[in-house]
Amino acid sequence: MPDIPAATPRARVRVPLHFPDGYRADAEIVTFHGLTDGREHLAVVLGEPGPVPLVRLHSECLTGDVFGSARCDCGPQLREATERISERGGVLLYLRQEGRGIGLYNKLDAYALQDQGLDTYEANAALGLPEDARDYTAAAQMLRALGVGELDLLSNNPDKAGQLSAHGIAVRDRVPTGVFTTAHNVRYLRAKVLQTRHTLPLPELTAG
Repeated sequence: MPDIPAATPRARVRVPLHFPDGYRADAEIVTFHGLTDGREHLAVVLGEPGPVPLVRLHSECLTGDVFGSARCDCGPQLREATERISERGGVLLYLRQEGRGIGLYNKLDAYALQDQGLDTYEANAALGLPEDARDYTAAAQMLRALGVGELDLLSNNPDKAGQLSAHGIAVRDRVPTGVFTTAHNVRYLRAKVLQTRHTLPLPELTAG
């Protein structure tokens, strides 16, 4: 297990959340000192976390989270995670890793290549970029700083669980998210299943 430096909470602030569909939740947002990548990641504490909280590692997606892009399922996953974690008690880590870590401009360049027929991973490779550049060391630091050593992980992505476990965070269970298909994201979701073993039900991935 790699030895990673400790992070510490920097500030905590209460923020009422209000989603476009009317759903509301009360959150405590925590910022940190000492994150290894130097980025401004956030922990969103929801409900009353117990000894084994429900946790989601959500990578920032400007197009999906803010603008409601139908090319991915990020916005619906963020909305779903907020409600499910609020009900159970836990933490949503909002990680500044746009485009699986390649950045916003590169992600949009990859979209242009996808429009020419490449899938999401092939497009990254064509740009000379990693299929997935995300590193969850900072996420493990944040969880440790919040006193979370064991959790249930709300995710379809086995790499998230693997990286957290490698950093000493015990993943008791991996809880799948919902399936949010549109006519524009089915190919993207199928690629995640076939290329990186996301636990989505492949037969259900048809255009919505």
